[in-house]
Amino acid sequence: MSTTFKAIRDRTYSGVGDLIRLLPTGTVFLFQFLNPVLTNNGHCLLINKYLTGALIVISAFSCCFTCFTDSYRTSDGYVHYGVATMKGLWPDSSSKNLSSYRLRVGDFVHAFFSLIVFSVISLLDANTVNCFYPGFGSTGKIFLMVLPPVIGVISGLVFTVFPSRRHGIGNPSENNEDNASEMEK
Repeated sequence: MSTTFKAIRDRTYSGVGDLIRLLPTGTVFLFQFLNPVLTNNGHCLLINKYLTGALIVISAFSCCFTCFTDSYRTSDGYVHYGVATMKGLWPDSSSKNLSSYRLRVGDFVHAFFSLIVFSVISLLDANTVNCFYPGFGSTGKIFLMVLPPVIGVISGLVFTVFPSRRHGIGNPSENNEDNASEMEK
């Protein structure tokens, strides 16, 4: 195999891993599990609309929030989690210098695209469509079929070209020491 092909393959696998890591599968699973129940399979009353709206907002917040979480493993093997701030990770439960884990512009870009991807998944779900906008016509159905792949390709490109180095909740760092040197890159 040529080195160019190997580099492309490795970059593709890395991009797919970033997609999996950046859109929290637990949040999406929870949404997919609760949405049919809360929307009454698309036949909504007013209370169903409020509950579904609350589910969408809470799930969207979860998708964004996890983009700002990180973890590190100390030499004693414990994994510590925190939220990235302008100064580093919070709460700082160790004596280590965690300033290399500070917020970056890329964190906001990843949070934005995670929010967009989740919004497309949640707002274009068949039950959500039937609940909130049941009069969606034939042009709307084309929109439902075309928009998710387009958003997926754009987000996939962004996540591949600008990978996140965060190891948030559910994705602990594999290193025995913190990965501060990797964050500096």
